[in-house]
Amino acid sequence: MRRTAAVLLTLALSFATVPAYAHPAEPAADRGAGLDWAQTVLDSDQSFRGLDAVSRRTAWVTGESTTDGPGSVWRTTDGGDSWQNVSPPESDGLLFRDVEALGARSAVVLAIGPGEASRIYRTADAGKTWHETFRNRTEQAFFNCVDFYPGGRRGLAVSDPVDGKFRILSTDDGGRSWSVQSPAGMPDSTGEANFSASGDCLVIRGHNAWFGSGGSAARVFRSSDLGRTWTASDSTIPAGEAAGVFGLAFRTPWQGVAVGGDFDAPADGGDASAYTGHERTWTNGGDLAHLGEDAAWVSVLPGTLVVVGESGDTAGSSISHDGGRSWTEFSKAGFHTLDCTIDFSCWAAGGDGRVGRLQWRPGGIGAQ
Repeated sequence: MRRTAAVLLTLALSFATVPAYAHPAEPAADRGAGLDWAQTVLDSDQSFRGLDAVSRRTAWVTGESTTDGPGSVWRTTDGGDSWQNVSPPESDGLLFRDVEALGARSAVVLAIGPGEASRIYRTADAGKTWHETFRNRTEQAFFNCVDFYPGGRRGLAVSDPVDGKFRILSTDDGGRSWSVQSPAGMPDSTGEANFSASGDCLVIRGHNAWFGSGGSAARVFRSSDLGRTWTASDSTIPAGEAAGVFGLAFRTPWQGVAVGGDFDAPADGGDASAYTGHERTWTNGGDLAHLGEDAAWVSVLPGTLVVVGESGDTAGSSISHDGGRSWTEFSKAGFHTLDCTIDFSCWAAGGDGRVGRLQWRPGGIGAQ
């Protein structure tokens, strides 16, 4: 989203290994939750907004410079003990807002922006080499998020509306080539836009895909035919120029949550979450004490989710044990993006070049 990208920028290519620098974890607001973030700073000039965790050992993060320097891509394979800068060359000014890991060595990253600023890069050798596989040539288009179906061959990317309809880009070869889909299957979305806040404005689970919107309406768009046709439902999250759905997370193809808020009023988390149990109808969830930029399910704990957000002086992390119906803030540490893996590991990344690992303290809800 054009305005959002500008607002977020104001807030916030070597292979040399950077040793982790651990900051003291923020104290949990609710000690009963048994949660803390262990934080590491990779590059304080970066605002990280893309994250994909492969396992408890391997994760990728992407970001953008807050001083008009190069955007960056980082990778760890030792659980965050060390990180490698594996950025594409000539990335000055690029805003890497999303990364989708197709494995420990393969990944696709999305740079956002109007016109040719929207680009997609792909690596198959752990970031040693990158290939630019898409560059947007339509000035109206502004791509925000990318994701892949199971198997990693079919993928989608979503852009702000062009001529009144969201634009969908697709690949069938793992991101090596991309094509713009026909707008015939997209409902009218005049006045709406995506938010590239966390890299999860578009998510895929099974054969279903969803993306969220804001602006004139805050809706969730759903496709069950590999992204060719879409239907839209009211998210119940308030809409506005800088408000709407920022992130989505689905535990199954029918059980999901949407989180969001208003970047113009980041301390107001009222009505900033919603949940669904049957794909098409959304119910207003619990209020948040902070923005909901991203959410993730803790897969081994049914009904448990974590949500994060940060904007200016307002930041926080919250947990739900009832599928998003209610939330408890457990830390004042906030992040832009979040991912949890099937091996009970949760990662987050945000402003000031920070990455975090969620620590489950003895007596808490799990063990890290």
